[in-house]
Amino acid sequence: MKNMILSASLFASHLLLAQYNYPKTPENPVVDDYFGTKITDNYRWLEDSKSPEVEKWFKSQSDFSHSVINKIPHREDLYKRMKEVQEMNGDSFGGILERQNTYFYTKTKKGENLSKLYSRDLSTGKETLVFDPETLGKNTQITNFIVDSKAKKMAILLSKSGGEICDLRILDLTTKKFLKDEIDPIWSEFAFEFTPDDKSIIYTKMSTADPNSNMLLKDMKAMLHVIGTDIKTDKILASREDYPELNALTEQFTSIGFTDDYKYLVLRLSSTKLENPIFVAPYSELKNKKIKWRQIVKPSDDITDVFISGDKLFLLTHKDAPNYKITLTSLSNPDFNNAKVVVAENKDGVISSIHNSKNYLYYSLGNGIIRDKYQININTLNGKKINFPTGINGSLSINQRENDNIFCSNVNWLTPLTAYEYNPEIGNPVKSKFINSESNYPDYNKLYTVKEVEIKSHDCVMVPLSIIYPKNMKMDGSNPAYITGYGGYGISYEPRFSTRLSVLLEQGVVIAIAHVRGGGEKGEKWHEEGMKATKPNTWKDFIACSEYLVNQKYSSPSKLIGNGVSAGGILIGRAITERPDLFAVAIAEVGMTNTLRSETTANGPNQIPEIGSIKNEEDTKHLIEMDAQSKVKKGEKYPAVIVRVGMNDSRVVPWMPGKFAGVLQNNSASGKPILLYANYDNGHFTSDFDVVFKEYADIYSFALWQVGHPNFQPSKN
Repeated sequence: MKNMILSASLFASHLLLAQYNYPKTPENPVVDDYFGTKITDNYRWLEDSKSPEVEKWFKSQSDFSHSVINKIPHREDLYKRMKEVQEMNGDSFGGILERQNTYFYTKTKKGENLSKLYSRDLSTGKETLVFDPETLGKNTQITNFIVDSKAKKMAILLSKSGGEICDLRILDLTTKKFLKDEIDPIWSEFAFEFTPDDKSIIYTKMSTADPNSNMLLKDMKAMLHVIGTDIKTDKILASREDYPELNALTEQFTSIGFTDDYKYLVLRLSSTKLENPIFVAPYSELKNKKIKWRQIVKPSDDITDVFISGDKLFLLTHKDAPNYKITLTSLSNPDFNNAKVVVAENKDGVISSIHNSKNYLYYSLGNGIIRDKYQININTLNGKKINFPTGINGSLSINQRENDNIFCSNVNWLTPLTAYEYNPEIGNPVKSKFINSESNYPDYNKLYTVKEVEIKSHDCVMVPLSIIYPKNMKMDGSNPAYITGYGGYGISYEPRFSTRLSVLLEQGVVIAIAHVRGGGEKGEKWHEEGMKATKPNTWKDFIACSEYLVNQKYSSPSKLIGNGVSAGGILIGRAITERPDLFAVAIAEVGMTNTLRSETTANGPNQIPEIGSIKNEEDTKHLIEMDAQSKVKKGEKYPAVIVRVGMNDSRVVPWMPGKFAGVLQNNSASGKPILLYANYDNGHFTSDFDVVFKEYADIYSFALWQVGHPNFQPSKN
C-alpha cells in the first residue's frame, strides 16, 4: 500500500509539472562544419553574456526554478541539518604556516560562514584575530596567504562571492593595517612569494580582470613587485611576449617561485597537463633587466613534479612507470636516462605527489581509497612509511626553509578530518592540539556500511566503486541512490567526509562514488584511458557502475540520482544522453556540457591537453562524441535535470551549462522538470558555508522529490 501511495504521489507531481511553462528559449540555428560533420547549434545566442536578452533569460530561468523549488517541503530542514552537522565539527581550519614560533592559519568559527585569519603564539598558546575579510566588504573571501620570514608582513589573496579573479593585499602585522600596495588581477590558484629580504613579492599576473574577456586566462606574466612602489613599474620575469625564447603557449601559466635555499628561481609553464616545461635561473639574475632562463624539463620527459635541493634534482615521473617513481639527478647537468631511482614504481599503488621540509622529501602512495605517507631523508636517501591511521593521509610543510615540521590530515568516507603534527626527527605523528576542534559527530561507522567493490565495465575493465549505505538496509531496489564521479586530469576521487552527503545518508539515500577512467586512481594509464579518444570510457564506466547499483538492488532507475561537477559535466551529460532510461534525476553542476564550444572560452585552450582541439580533425571526432548538448534528441524521455550555474564562474562559463538546460527544456518528452539553478552569489565554487548549504538544500530537495521521497512531495493544492 505504501508503494502505491508513493507512486500515485510521484505521478501527481509529474502531472503538475507538465503544466508549467518554462521561460521561452528561442532556437536560432547556427550550423558548424567540423571537418565534414555538420552540427546545428540552436542556442549560440546564449553565448553573448553581455546581451540584455541573455541576462534576462538567465534571471527568468533562475526565478522560474525557485518558483518550482520553493514548493518543495522540508528544504529548510535540510539546510538547517547541514548547518548542524557542520557545527558538530566545531571550528574548521584551512591553510597554516609557521613563522617565528607562531602559527598563522585560516579558521571558520562554529556558527560562522567565512574563514578569518588568526595567529597563535606557540609559547603562550594565545590566539589572536589577525584579519576579518568582511572588513573590506561583504562576501570578501580569503583565497590564500603567505607570511614573510620575520612575521612582520602578510600577503593575502582576496576574492568576492566565490569569484577567482583576485586581488593581493599586504598587511602590516604590527599595525594590523594594509599597505598601499594592491596587486591585481591574480587567479585564485597562482602562488606568490616574498623575496628573501622580504622587500618584494614574485607573482603571476593575469592579462585582464574582465571575466567575459577571451583573454582572461591567456598571456600571463611572471612579475616582481617591490613593496611600496607603483604596480605599473613591476618587473616582468617571464612572459610569452617578452621572452619568446621560452616558446610559451598563450594559454600556459607562468608560475614562478624560489628554491628553498633561494639559490634559484624556478619557472613552470603550467597548464591542466601535469607534464610542463620547467626552467631555472640563478637568484642573481633577478637584478638583471632580463632573466636568462635554462630549461631543465620538457613535456616529453613525462615529469610531473620536481624538488631542488642544492644541486640535487628530485623528479616525480611516469616515464616507463605508469604508477610513477621518484628519481634523482644533478641540477647542473641533468641526465634523466641515467637518474638514480630513489623510490621505484609500486605495482600496488600510485605515487601521487611530493613535497618537502628542510631535510626530508615526502610522497603519497595510494590506490584511490587509501593514501599512505612516506618520507625520504634528502641527504641519506633513507626512507620509511610514516605511522598514520589508515585512510587518506595528506600533508603539508609549514616552514620548510627552517625546520621539518609538517601538518598532516587523516580522513575517510565516514570519519571527519583529524589534523596531526609531525617531525621526522622527533617521533610519531600526534594530534594537533591547536588545529583540531572538539567535535561531537555521531559514530557514523555504527550507522552506515562502506563497501569497496570493482565492477566490470563495457570493455571488461574492472572499475572501482565505493558504496555507502545505511546498515540493515533492505536490498529490494526501493532505496534512493546518489552516484557521482569525475574522471578528468588524472585527479582521484578519494575518500573524504562530506557534510552535505552525510545529510543525504540521513534521508536513507545510498551514496556511491564511481572511480571512472580519466582519474588517477590506478595511475597515469588510468588517466590516459579516459581522455581524448578514450574519453567515452569515463561515462561508460559511470553507466556500468550505475547499472551495478540497480542489478544488485541497491536502487532502481526510478530512484537513481546521477551527479557530475565541472569536467564531470561530460560524464553526467553523456550518461543521460546515452542512457536516459537509467536515471530518475541528473544533477549537472557547473559542467562542461558543450565541449565543441569549450575552446572559444577563456579557459578553453587550457583544456586542450585533456580533451583535444577543434582545430585538429582527429581531436574533433572525439570532441563531438563528448559533447552532451548536441546529443540531446527531440522527443526523448530524459530524467528530471537540475543544472547548477555559478554566475561568477570563470572556469566554466555560465552559458555552457545554460545552453544544456535550454536544449533539454525544448526537447525532453518525459514531462519531468528541467531546471536551471543560477546562483548569483557563487562562482565555480565558494567558501561561504551559508551559500553552499542553501544551494544544496534546494538541489537535494529537488532530487528527493523526483525519486518519490515522502518528505519532499509538494502539496497537490
